[in-house]
Amino acid sequence: MSDFSNALSVSSSGLRAQATRLRVLSENIANVDTPGYHRKTIPFETSGRRDGVQQVETGKVNLDRSELEQIYDPQNPMANENGFYDGSNVDLIIELADAREAQQSYEANLKMFEQTREMSTSLMDLLRR
Repeated sequence: MSDFSNALSVSSSGLRAQATRLRVLSENIANVDTPGYHRKTIPFETSGRRDGVQQVETGKVNLDRSELEQIYDPQNPMANENGFYDGSNVDLIIELADAREAQQSYEANLKMFEQTREMSTSLMDLLRR
């Protein structure tokens, strides 16, 4: 396999991993106010070597088992006898920061993919002359 194919393979695996990460982060952000919602996390893992190139992939989605926020609202039908109910353990600031990081990583992988494709096209044009 050529170096161009290897570079495209690595950057495309990064694109897939970051896209999955963004999907999980968006689910967390969408459920920030959902009572009883546990934040989801997704690890990155290296896959076995494929054509001599190690790639990144996502692991199994995990639930954050940290304590849920206790919200005081005696009028809420989910409230216990003390007036509290379980909120979510999603911290919006952390999720937004993680989403920003994933977006930047996605864009970097996309840029690498585009530059590799352009270099490959330029090389093919040179070889045709």
